Amino acid sequence: MQILDHMALLSPLDWVAAGAVLASWHILGWMIEHPFAKRPSVTVLMSERRRDWMKVFVTRDPRIFDSQILASLRQGTAFFASTCLLAVGGVLALAGNTEPLRGVEAEVTAMTTPVLIFQLKLGLVALLLTNAFLKFVWSNRVFGYCAVLMAAVPNDPNDPSAFPRAAQAAELNIRAAINFNRGLRTMYFALAALAWLLGATALIIATVVVVWVVWSREFASLPRTILLNDKV
Repeated sequence: MQILDHMALLSPLDWVAAGAVLASWHILGWMIEHPFAKRPSVTVLMSERRRDWMKVFVTRDPRIFDSQILASLRQGTAFFASTCLLAVGGVLALAGNTEPLRGVEAEVTAMTTPVLIFQLKLGLVALLLTNAFLKFVWSNRVFGYCAVLMAAVPNDPNDPSAFPRAAQAAELNIRAAINFNRGLRTMYFALAALAWLLGATALIIATVVVVWVVWSREFASLPRTILLNDKV
């Protein structure tokens, strides 16, 4: 009963704001990965360039350059996975000791928020960060699969299995990149979810800002313009 009484302290606007974060996260991700054909996202455009990379890879000699690029991509996924893990630990530690939040609250408002409400709000942040961590870990593993498949591509471009295996490597590379991008987007929304500690209105504003930032980078950024101006 006490839990239900505390949950009742969340207003309908709080629930709407929390739902808006999760809905925006899911819908925006779907739009980025399944855009209209006439308005491709940076993610889709880069997928085509990754396929081109694997085609060139077949005839490149030596292939050290390609291995260095792939190693760099894997390092990026490992870095962000470690960052998410540390962030989750920090959020859980704060949820276990909400006194710092109570101190800030006392300076901002005369109201006293129950510990359970703080923990619920931090739980949303931890949930998103955990999802991002899993995406980065899976991305790292799929990049590893891609590395193995690239190593299995014959050195002779005339070998009948060379280009088919390179095409398989390209698709694995794309899947790894998609999961990496999903992890990054989730981290953005985890940062927005932190605004819930300041109230439902702050959460809604933060969600709108994050949606705009992520959308503009995929559909209205300079890198997208550069990719669209490819003359090859």
